[in-house]
Amino acid sequence: MTDNTDPKILLSDGELAESETPKTERSTQREEEERQYSSVIVKRVDESLRHPDDILERTIEEGQEQLNRSFLSLLISSAAASMILCFTVMAVAVMMGITQEVATSSAKFWVALVYPLGFILTILSGTQLFTEHTATAVYPVLDKRAAFPALLRLWATVILGNLIGAVIGAGFLVAADNVIQAKESYITLGHHLTDLAARDLLISSLLAGWLMALGAWLLRSSSNTVAQIVCIFIVTFLIGLGGLHHSIAGSVEILVAAMVSDHFSLFEIVRFISLALVGNLIGGSVFVGALNYTHIRRTQ
Repeated sequence: MTDNTDPKILLSDGELAESETPKTERSTQREEEERQYSSVIVKRVDESLRHPDDILERTIEEGQEQLNRSFLSLLISSAAASMILCFTVMAVAVMMGITQEVATSSAKFWVALVYPLGFILTILSGTQLFTEHTATAVYPVLDKRAAFPALLRLWATVILGNLIGAVIGAGFLVAADNVIQAKESYITLGHHLTDLAARDLLISSLLAGWLMALGAWLLRSSSNTVAQIVCIFIVTFLIGLGGLHHSIAGSVEILVAAMVSDHFSLFEIVRFISLALVGNLIGGSVFVGALNYTHIRRTQ
C-alpha cells in the first residue's frame, strides 16, 4: 500500500524541516490574515437578562433614552398610547353589557378577562403610558445618571400626552356608540370612578400603579413577545379583577361617561384623574422603583 503523506525531514537541531509542498494562493492569504487579525472566541449571550443586576442596568439605559427624547416625540407617543387604550374601555363596556344578567362575581371575572386587551396593544406598540414611567424613568435619577428636573419634564409631558389621547379616544368611542351600544356601561364605569371616597381611590390607584410598574420591570426580564404578553396580561388582569384604578384607562372611562351623560361634573373628573395619578405615581416610584433599586444596589 502506497503512503501518500509528505516525507518528513529531521534537521540536525531536532526540528522538522518545512514541507517542500508549494504554497497555494489561499494559504498565502490565510497567513497574511493571521498576521493582521487576532483570533477571538464569540460567546452567545442569551437575550433574556434574568439576573436582577442585568435587568436594572438595562432598565436604567431605557430610562435614560426616554429622558433624552424630545418633547414632541414623547407627546405624540403618549397621546397614541391612551388612544389605543380606549379599546380596553370599549372591551370592558361591551363585556359588562353581555354579562349584565350573570351573577356579579362571574361578571367581574369576565370583565377582568378582557381588561388587558388594550394594554397589550398599547405596550407592545412601544407607545408611552405614564404608569410605565413611574419606575422606569426613576432608576437613572436614583443612579445619578439623570437630573430630577428631567424626570419631572418626562412625567409632565407623558401625562399631558396621555390626557390629550384620552380625550380623543373617548370622542371616538362616543362617536361609534351607535355600533358599540355600550352607553349604559360607560355610565356605570363612570360611577365606579367617582363614587369612592378619596382615601379608597388613592389606595386603589396606589395598588394599580404598583402592579403596572412591576409589569414594566418584568417586561425587561422577558426574552420574547409571548412572555411579554403573558406578563402584561397577568398584571392588568389583576387590576381588572380587583377593580383597581389605572389613571389613564380611568381617564378614558370618566371622559366617555361625561360625554354620554350629564351625571358627572368637571370637579369629579379632575378629582378622579388627580387622585389616580398621585396613587399610581406613589405605587410605581416607591414600591417598585425605589425598593428595586435599593435592594439590588445593596447586594452588589
